[in-house]
Amino acid sequence: MELKLRVMMTRSFRFLPAVILAVVFAGMSSVHSSGPYAQSAAVQEEPPSAQPGLDDTSAPSDEAGPSLPPDYVVGPEDVLGILVWREPDMSGDVTVRSDGMITLPLVGDLKASGHRPEALAGQIETLSAEYLTEPNVTVIVRQILSRKAFITGEVNAPGVYPLSGPLTVMQLIALAGGLTEFADEQKIGIMRTDEAGQTTAIRFNYKWIREGRNLEQNILLKPGDTVVVP
Repeated sequence: MELKLRVMMTRSFRFLPAVILAVVFAGMSSVHSSGPYAQSAAVQEEPPSAQPGLDDTSAPSDEAGPSLPPDYVVGPEDVLGILVWREPDMSGDVTVRSDGMITLPLVGDLKASGHRPEALAGQIETLSAEYLTEPNVTVIVRQILSRKAFITGEVNAPGVYPLSGPLTVMQLIALAGGLTEFADEQKIGIMRTDEAGQTTAIRFNYKWIREGRNLEQNILLKPGDTVVVP
């Protein structure tokens, strides 16, 4: 009996180191998974939450709009982006009304038509200074819809065409599908009205242009020009 007890104790002691090591490793795993190191790792892995509008050091976004012609001024139907730094309630897109006016918070009705974007921004800053401290305003042209040229008569697609960039008489005729077989290509005219309201007729000979003569008559169109093809 004594011999059997010694054998059992010997066998038990053989496994004791393994049991101790298993307990130690289990304790270390528990410490790493639930201790301060685990919390630190969790904090590092958690992405920072985005808080738009709270970064007062960043300037308002000035997303690029269409390329502006050198002589561009704001006109009816144009879509403008009004960006007021640190004032999201005053920022947003507006469409210029047919009377050339826009309406802004605090400022109210304001004439936008006829102004360059930077001049309009300065005017908004001046008017809003009564309510805001050192307002910083940016005006971006989102869409140019006020600049149009018209073509009527013997073309395949008469109508209204946007002048979002430089456009010649020949280019407008091409956009309109070209002349019909009944067009009098030597008596085309461009009707142009100046700022004083005076209308001038400019002659255009399609045949000469086609033959490479008097190319200077292929003028750049201005907003409001009407090309008449008899």
